[in-house]
Formats: sequence, C-alpha cells, structure tokens
Amino acid sequence: MALKVHHLRPAPGAKTAKTRVGRGEGGKGGKTAGRGTKGTGARKGTPSNFEGGQMPLQMRIPKLRGFKNPFRVEFQVVNLDKLGSLFPQGGSVGVDDLVAAGAVRSGQPVKVLGNGEISVAVQVTANAFSTSAKDKIAAAGGSTTEV
Repeated sequence: MALKVHHLRPAPGAKTAKTRVGRGEGGKGGKTAGRGTKGTGARKGTPSNFEGGQMPLQMRIPKLRGFKNPFRVEFQVVNLDKLGSLFPQGGSVGVDDLVAAGAVRSGQPVKVLGNGEISVAVQVTANAFSTSAKDKIAAAGGSTTEV
C-alpha cells in the first residue's frame, strides 16, 4: 500500500491541548490563572506594548523632523589649490581628467570652488563654478566652460 498525504499524522505527544486556565480552584491553573497575585500583570487593563513607565517606542521616535528635497543636486567639489597641485603644467582639464586623477568620483556632477590660489593657465570644463573660482582662473590666464 502506498503512503499518501491523508495517512500522515503528527508524532504522538507532539500536539497537546491548550491549557484552559481560570476554571476553578480545583484544577491546574485555577484561582489566579498563573498571573501571580495583585500588581499590574495580574489585571487585564494594561496594553501589550506597555513598557513599564519607560517612554514608549512610538513616543521616542520623532514624528516629522525636517524635509529632504528629492530634487536637490549634490555636487562633488574641487578647490583651485587641488587643481593647481594635480595639474601643475596647466592645459585642458575636464571631469574625466579629475576622475582619473582621483579628485572626484564618476557619475556625479562636479563644481569648482575658489578656495586657494592657482598660478597656471587651465581650461576647466565642469558642471558648475563659483564666481570666485571663475575670476581666479581667468586672472591666471585660463578659461571655464560649464557642461
């Protein structure tokens, strides 16, 4: 005879009946029904998420804090002193050159800031420039191009 699904039964003793508590003082689990005597735990009026007077989780977590603009553009910044040290010979500098030099990561827009000084003439191509960076690059004999 083949074994079929309706022949399967749980192992003996694996399934036990639920203990019915609070059914008189004579039986197991009678009178206080396993809750002890007195106190909050013996009564039924406490919520299941009550933390014993500690500040509850739903009150510890902030409700609405601040605002995150989904359209904000995060620029990777390069300062002029970094440009001067990476490209001391000057020439044409693009985003790909900055990525190859390890100044910025690829795939994100680049902004050149005017912190520091630059003495060589560079033709910089980037996504954005600060006004002071444009002025200092032009004063050194270079040019700026926004992509």
